[in-house]
Amino acid sequence: MAIDEARYAELQKKKQEREEHTRESWVRAMEARIVNDNLLKCHRIEGVNHYEKCKHLADRYLELLKDARVKGFKVIDV
Repeated sequence: MAIDEARYAELQKKKQEREEHTRESWVRAMEARIVNDNLLKCHRIEGVNHYEKCKHLADRYLELLKDARVKGFKVIDV
């Protein structure tokens, strides 16, 4: 019984870690999406001056794109 309970606790912990990792990946992806939406709005509002006025958003978006992919788990090792 103790072995089964220990194995169950281990699997629960691993599942929770995976869910947290996936959730954090989604948060990063959605943050990049929000910055992209703001960048597009800035481009429309600023017109020809968007290179100067929206540079901070463009730089932030490029930085977020490096880590914006949602990374899940294809293989579940039980």
